[in-house]
Amino acid sequence: MRQRFTAAVIAGLLAATGTIVVTGPAEAAAKKYKNCTELNKTYKHGVGRKGAKDKVRGSTKPVTNFKVSTALYNANKKMDRDKDGVACEKR
Repeated sequence: MRQRFTAAVIAGLLAATGTIVVTGPAEAAAKKYKNCTELNKTYKHGVGRKGAKDKVRGSTKPVTNFKVSTALYNANKKMDRDKDGVACEKR
């Protein structure tokens, strides 16, 4: 069930508590990591957007067990060096 709050209700909550916590889409909650070493401590095989496939060369098998999260990938896509939709992929 969705509720809509009027400006008066929000002002009352602000006056009563001093703060308002606003939750937003998943992108707002996605953590940015400093580097792949830090990301791989939490997500051992990397993170990728939905539908991504690890790009490999030669007879190397692609990583398929990475964490699938578009929001998390978008927050850390600077670490996707080969631009295949999977950041910090690791066996």
